[in-house]
Amino acid sequence: MTKRLLKVSNALEARPAALFVQTASKFQSNIYIEVDKKNVNAKSIMGIMSIGILDGQTITITANGEDELEAITELDKFLSTAQ
Repeated sequence: MTKRLLKVSNALEARPAALFVQTASKFQSNIYIEVDKKNVNAKSIMGIMSIGILDGQTITITANGEDELEAITELDKFLSTAQ
């Protein structure tokens, strides 16, 4: 299991959230995001939208599986450059 704290550069509203879910869905690992003690599946658009990830917010991404490190690295890159 790999866990990483990340700072979000832009809020994950509808379009960025959908792109984030598409990116997460490319990986076989189970991926979860935790914000303010709420934990959701990163491959679920409804889950991502329900936690309302805001600009500048710090989140925790956890991945578990054979491509977990690659998944977290790519999602970190996405969140630091999402527009």
